[in-house]
Amino acid sequence: MLPKWFNDWNSKNPTNIFGPAIVVGVVGSAVFFAAMIVSWGQPFATTSLQTGPRGTGMSVPEFVAELEAGDPTIDEYYTDSPIIPEGNEPLSGEIYENVQVLTNLTEDNFNRVMLAITNWVSPDQGCAYCHAGADEGEYASDDLYTKVVSRRMIQMTQAINEDWDAHVNANAQVGVNCSTCHRGQNVPTYIWFEQTPVADKFAGWSAVQNQATPNSEFTSLPSDALQELLVNYGQINVHDLESRVAQQPGDPTWQNTERTFALMNYFSNSLGVNCLFCHNSRAFYDPEQFTPQWSTASIAIGMVQELNNDYLIPLRDEYPEERLGPIHADAPKAACKTCHQGYQKPYQGLNVIADWPELATTGVPVYE
Repeated sequence: MLPKWFNDWNSKNPTNIFGPAIVVGVVGSAVFFAAMIVSWGQPFATTSLQTGPRGTGMSVPEFVAELEAGDPTIDEYYTDSPIIPEGNEPLSGEIYENVQVLTNLTEDNFNRVMLAITNWVSPDQGCAYCHAGADEGEYASDDLYTKVVSRRMIQMTQAINEDWDAHVNANAQVGVNCSTCHRGQNVPTYIWFEQTPVADKFAGWSAVQNQATPNSEFTSLPSDALQELLVNYGQINVHDLESRVAQQPGDPTWQNTERTFALMNYFSNSLGVNCLFCHNSRAFYDPEQFTPQWSTASIAIGMVQELNNDYLIPLRDEYPEERLGPIHADAPKAACKTCHQGYQKPYQGLNVIADWPELATTGVPVYE
């Protein structure tokens, strides 16, 4: 026997036979799916990384499926075990002409590192990407800009591993090598160029915001945040905790406050985390409530500033026109996403320096 409400509906709506069926179907489906979730669990399960004291809600949730999938570039990572020197072998600086870095390697390890760099940076072009005479067996020439740049990049990599250990090895030995940024490409995906002004029809400072650009993570936040804070050593802080305060010379400005917000947004997207990875959201301003990751990120800021100013920007005149920025013809620069590429740790914490002690120091490599 059908329920009374069903018979009443049919008597009043003799031609509408779908209405009650839809209601029954929707309600029944909702009950079914609710029962399945209770029985089998949430199909899109998440896990959380605790970033602060227990009970404060300071955690970074991540989808389990994404964590299990992992960084797809890890499978393509090239590595090779070092060849332990026996002692008294001739070194690369003595064997080959015009070797200016990696001069203290044995011949086998020098060629091993060169092969790795080729796989990391120019797997399609091979040795000829940096060596103009590679096809004829001549490697000494500096005719190609790529060789000059690569030489400086090797020095930069050694400096990161040697001088910025507190960042790249904060929790465990991880290190960096050429592949950390390049991932098999001639030019790293996440380099950046100066993009301001993004408009020239505004009066005042508004010409550097309210235009969606990659540098602002496609928000209306300032597009010059990376330039001002990671190159020009601008102030990374907020204007004031109170409204309508008197401004004094040297105080943080509203512009730098908005740049700080833009940089924090860039941080979050670069590492795939939220604000609670470094901060306690009830007191962003209180250093006593920061997480340990805040210190690691602070060191990273100093590291990136040094890399841009001491290594990357000075190479500007070495690049051909097509490698320079589209607006200011500036050199390509690095920031967090260049290495992290959306993960808390580059390559999800893979130790990329274990097999490459040659890139970990400017001195004599330590082989184990």
